[in-house]
Amino acid sequence: MGKKVLIVGGVAGGATALTRLRRLDEKAEIIMFERGEYISFANCGLPYYIGGTIEERDALIVNTPEALMEKYNVDIRNFSEVTDIDRESKAVKVKNSKTGEEYTESYDYLILSTGSSPIKPPIPGIDSPNIFSLWNIPDTDMIKNYVDKEKPKRAIVVGGGFIGLEMAENLHDQGMDVSVVEMQDQVMAPIDFEMAQIVHEHMKSKGVHLHLKDGVSTFEYKDGVTTITLQSGDKIEGDIIILSIGIRPNGELAKASGLEQNQRGGIIVDKYMKTSDDSIYAIGDVIEVEDYVNKVQTMVPLAGPANKQGRIAANNILGDIKEEYKGTQGTSIAKIFDLDVASTGVNEKTLIRMGKEYKKDYDIALIHQNSHAGYYPGALPMTMKLLFDMEGKVLGSQIVGYDGVDKRIDVLATAIRFGGKVENLMDLELAYAPPYGSAKDPVNMIGFVADNIMNGMTEQVLWRELDDLDKDEYTLLDIREDVEMELGTIEGSVHIPLNELRDRLDELDKSRTYVAFCAIGLRGYLAERALKDNGIKAMNLAGGFNTYKNMYMQSETTISQEPKSFNESGVVETNVGKQ
Repeated sequence: MGKKVLIVGGVAGGATALTRLRRLDEKAEIIMFERGEYISFANCGLPYYIGGTIEERDALIVNTPEALMEKYNVDIRNFSEVTDIDRESKAVKVKNSKTGEEYTESYDYLILSTGSSPIKPPIPGIDSPNIFSLWNIPDTDMIKNYVDKEKPKRAIVVGGGFIGLEMAENLHDQGMDVSVVEMQDQVMAPIDFEMAQIVHEHMKSKGVHLHLKDGVSTFEYKDGVTTITLQSGDKIEGDIIILSIGIRPNGELAKASGLEQNQRGGIIVDKYMKTSDDSIYAIGDVIEVEDYVNKVQTMVPLAGPANKQGRIAANNILGDIKEEYKGTQGTSIAKIFDLDVASTGVNEKTLIRMGKEYKKDYDIALIHQNSHAGYYPGALPMTMKLLFDMEGKVLGSQIVGYDGVDKRIDVLATAIRFGGKVENLMDLELAYAPPYGSAKDPVNMIGFVADNIMNGMTEQVLWRELDDLDKDEYTLLDIREDVEMELGTIEGSVHIPLNELRDRLDELDKSRTYVAFCAIGLRGYLAERALKDNGIKAMNLAGGFNTYKNMYMQSETTISQEPKSFNESGVVETNVGKQ
């Protein structure tokens, strides 16, 4: 008989560890314990079942205990909770929740894949019967049954993260009037504020009511309706409430057994996924990992890293060669109505929190591009933000757009994983045909812009720096076409279209610095170069008027909108529907 390995918890990490262990050793005794019914299900698909996009509940079940036991010759015990670990005798205590039976099981090695749970703070009224969290199949069943039976008209989602916004969309798809409450000044924490503003505007265009920089003070339930009193004093009413305000690691078992943990209750592991006990490994949401970019400890609850950690733990327990986990960079993407919102690596908020300074420790490239060649039907806009250090190493990226976002973020995630620099982004040879991309792919383009910033070909002004410009020294120069002025402009700017600029240089004051701006930044850069070559000090507004509009001209009311593509000069063209 081979080694005996126990796995506590299934889903992404545990199930991967189990199957890898069997592939490594046919003689190993492998037992998995899962305190719930389901050992392997599609967490990320749960909101879409509630919304009706995924029609069959069975589609959410990735693997059943019976199927895995038959295929891999392993022992899977669901409804079985591991309640205690005796590290000295190398045994666990198990309780069967259906029969009440308690017993012990010995081990040579133990893998903890206990995951995480939704945070449920002690807010008055939080146990009201129409307040739910979404984390597993039973949660999904309760919400789906409530929606089908009670047919709620108004939904309130508390928390603007991935699950919260996906639930907002899916409840909206069920015909509900949806509100989102978020304590921070933005939704989607992995992206920076200016990128989140695009998401805010899009959600408002869909009729979603956003309550930002506001938290819940109390819940009050009466006759099927919960009234939420916000910390601002405002009151909103909902027939169904979804809590999505964060998660905590299920580290209680590890704590009780004396394993080393961080302040948040996450299990501390080494690069081999081993805990402070040589016979116990841990993986998934419950562990602390190293941030791949910043090399600091953090916690990142994502399915992709959990799967990799499960495989690595198995390799290090039964494999011949030890394998290291090299860190998590947090690559993620979410569908928010028509928008795709993606990020990888570090964001600017984190850099600032770490004490890094813009223009001293890192720089930014911000561009708007089409998803594919503008002349081919269906081209849709995307906004890309790139963070890189002063040597050009790519630190992180965020993309918000309507099409082609996933493949660009994956290219940038790969570049980060391989230590890529701005020059590498310029050099990349990516697949091109008009329906799929452009001869100069958006990834190439953001590399070109970053390179121009690094070598001094352009000096940019960020949207947030406009208010700090000395009006006695700087003049904003709007170089868009006359027809584009109908969209608005920046107060105090001078308007000279780019195609007239060279003939009207005598109208400009050479003692001043001109901050040129167009729709997206491309023509602003052309104007900047032309002015500088004619002896006039110039800069370019990063992201152009589009970024300024996203930041300072948000709609207060619901406005139906369709995404607009750009022509090769960066001029906003016609309305186009999502293909």
